[in-house]
Amino acid sequence: EVQLVESGGGLVQPGGSLRLSCATSGFSFRSYAMSWVRQAPGKGLEWVSYIDGDGSTRYADSVKGRFTISRDNAKNTLYLQMNSLKPEDTAVYYCAKSYYGSDPRGQGTQVTVSS
Repeated sequence: EVQLVESGGGLVQPGGSLRLSCATSGFSFRSYAMSWVRQAPGKGLEWVSYIDGDGSTRYADSVKGRFTISRDNAKNTLYLQMNSLKPEDTAVYYCAKSYYGSDPRGQGTQVTVSS
């Protein structure tokens, strides 16, 4: 059974940083592209970033230069380093076993950027 468990969210002031983690199990993690998507209150899912099995990455324009996606294949874990956070980054963040956030996804972790 595929399992994805996000952690690392929280409340942070504008300009601050957070590092999200996604612990995975139930599949050959190193063989799959992984992604992060987010959902702000009252809005639909927004794709944030992906990293493929070879380590190639891509980012949405809204986070480019501020967020960094990475993976540790030995730990079967995906990460999202988020710097220079803005209030508009407030959302529930999900990791997904896909390029663009399609299922399966985890349960999400809340990120709130507010002073």
